Amino acid sequence: MSQVSHIPGNIMFDGPMATKGYPLNKMCYSFNNANGRKVFLANEDDYCEKFGLSVEQKQAVKNRDVIAMLEAGGSIYYLAKFAGILGLNVQDVGGLQTGMTTDEFKAFLVQQGDK
Repeated sequence: MSQVSHIPGNIMFDGPMATKGYPLNKMCYSFNNANGRKVFLANEDDYCEKFGLSVEQKQAVKNRDVIAMLEAGGSIYYLAKFAGILGLNVQDVGGLQTGMTTDEFKAFLVQQGDK
């Protein structure tokens, strides 16, 4: 059986990506705690530094670029915590990932359920 190494339109989250994204994902996990969110918003640079984010990860956070965070090893499950701070929900992120607006993505999901 052959292993798929690339699916067009998707960022593969495998072992090397998990290792690369560990600091970013650990930071996003800390947003489960209200104090973590508060401290992050008070001084984002220091908070990113505390978790040892790479330059690429820091820039993605600074730019609020969820796709760049995924490319920097972010797991969508942990990035959802960060997206919440930005006022984004899962459908918003799904739209970003697919290049659709949130409304287009919601309609797409409904259409998939009708099949």
